[in-house]
Amino acid sequence: MNQDNNQSRRNFLKMGAVAATAFTIVPRHVLGGNGYLAPSDRLIVAGIGVGGKGDSDLRLIHESGKAEIAYLCDVDARRAANSVKRFPKAKFYKDWREMFDKEHKHFDAVTVSTPDHNHAIQTLAAMQLRKHVYVQKPLTHDIYEARILTEAAKRYKVVTQMGNQGASNDGPRLLKEWYDAGLVGDVHTIYAWTDRPVWPQGIPWSANKADVPKDLDWDLWLGTAPYKDYVEKLVPFNWRGWWDYGTGALGDMGCHLLETPFSVLNLKYATEVEASVGSVYVDEFKRGYFPESCPPSSHVTLKFPKTEKTQGDVTVHWMDGGIQPTRPEELGADEVFGDGGNGTLFIGTKGKMMSNTYGDKARLLPLSRNENLNVAQKFARVPGQANGHYGQWVEGCIAGYGKKELSSPFEIAGPLTECLLMANLAIRAADIKKIDDKGKTSFPGRYRKLLWDNDQMKVTNFDDVNQFVKRDYREGWKLGEK
Repeated sequence: MNQDNNQSRRNFLKMGAVAATAFTIVPRHVLGGNGYLAPSDRLIVAGIGVGGKGDSDLRLIHESGKAEIAYLCDVDARRAANSVKRFPKAKFYKDWREMFDKEHKHFDAVTVSTPDHNHAIQTLAAMQLRKHVYVQKPLTHDIYEARILTEAAKRYKVVTQMGNQGASNDGPRLLKEWYDAGLVGDVHTIYAWTDRPVWPQGIPWSANKADVPKDLDWDLWLGTAPYKDYVEKLVPFNWRGWWDYGTGALGDMGCHLLETPFSVLNLKYATEVEASVGSVYVDEFKRGYFPESCPPSSHVTLKFPKTEKTQGDVTVHWMDGGIQPTRPEELGADEVFGDGGNGTLFIGTKGKMMSNTYGDKARLLPLSRNENLNVAQKFARVPGQANGHYGQWVEGCIAGYGKKELSSPFEIAGPLTECLLMANLAIRAADIKKIDDKGKTSFPGRYRKLLWDNDQMKVTNFDDVNQFVKRDYREGWKLGEK
């Protein structure tokens, strides 16, 4: 895309936004008919990234009963096959930009289930067309992108939802009710842990080039990322372990496991972060250096300022790669900690509580405290819980901006995503290498605490890591800011 094309696209987006605001929906009473879903009661959806998780996203959106999947878009025809078969009337595109150009007048909402590095550019383009959006977690690849999307959702007044479906489970609401009832006192420390990554990390980039599969458009898959030759076992899953495309275990699971602390304690933005990372040795006393790849494991510590729900600062520990916190004394030797591989633990002045992945199976510790528990319900439940996360968004889109409460709109998902990506700054800092004029190598980002200025979106005491706050897109790709 040259400069002229970029200008044309910006003009198109402006025109599309005007057209979208002018579009009138025919009311139900004009069309009539028992059981008939009038246009005002039906959401027309276009999906970007419709294989794998995208396939299940669209299926559950369709199962709400009020959504029509009208357009499908994927750079990999083989991965898209299930969705194409499931929605045979949907028109298929390979390039989301072409789909937007040709079809923007004919759909109301967009789902984005692509790799992390393309979330922001696709989502913002949809919002600028006044389309509601459902976006897989993490919301974005970069902190800057998350801030842009959060602000854009308010500016364009569209209904948004991030795909951390556990936010619609009963568990987070139970934890909030218990906390508000004072059952664990003041929570000051949180632990969240995961057995991810379950893909290779802490490894060198493959030296073995491979032929691009005939059904995959590799250039479109790369999108905003730097150009590299295709290698095997990157698509469709293992891209998560490479910084050019993914955000590691934190990006993959953090939105699921840390949503509950954010919800219960009203956490927003952290002020400082530090990390230790697992290392890989390639020879005796020779540590491997693979800065393009996320590490095999990490322990990140974040500090959040006092909120209206806490008496002081809150310390959050994140552990991945199978690392777990010490089992609480209140948990029996044979009782499962979290769900085994993943979990979240709240430590308060009067007790502890924990949950599984997706905030599921909330319980107090010791487990005997859950017997005959009687705390009044304060928060409305989402019908269908995690599966209802999709229908909740559909209902919100049909009702219109600000008319219905959602579990993970960008006003919540944006700050949560920023926090996780800020934590990744501390992980990435460990691989920043310096060589002085005498040839001596050092890693100044290791074993230090990073101080975060949220208003400026920058680390104030180690500038080298700020390069990861906002990355440069590949030539021809630009985030359509206004």
